[in-house]
Amino acid sequence: MRKLDDLRVAIIHDWLSTLGGAEHVLLALHQIFPKAPIYTSVYNEDELPQFKNAKIITSFVNNLPYGKKKPQIYLPFLPTVFENFDLSEFDLVISNCHCVSKGVITKPET
Repeated sequence: MRKLDDLRVAIIHDWLSTLGGAEHVLLALHQIFPKAPIYTSVYNEDELPQFKNAKIITSFVNNLPYGKKKPQIYLPFLPTVFENFDLSEFDLVISNCHCVSKGVITKPET
C-alpha cells in the first residue's frame, strides 16, 4: 500500500470567487496537501488572496465577462468545464464542492 505522501493529489472546487464555508474547507485541504493543484472554473485573486501561493488551474470561464465575480451565470457550461479537465496524472482527486465539479472524470482506479 502506498503512503499518502506518495500519492499525486489534485483538489477540485466549483469556483473561487468569494470566501465562504467551502473555501475554508479548501484552505484546510490545501494545508494538508500543499503541493496539490486546485482545479476550478474561476479564481478571483482579489477576493481570495489566501490562495495566492496555491497552484490554481482555471477554465476559460475565468476570462469571460463577470466570470470571476459571478461564475454562477455560466452554470450551464460548468459541467463541461469540469469534464474537460485532464486529471489522468493523479492518484487521488478530492472534490470539495456543492455543485458541478463532482462531474470530473478520473481513471477508474483514482
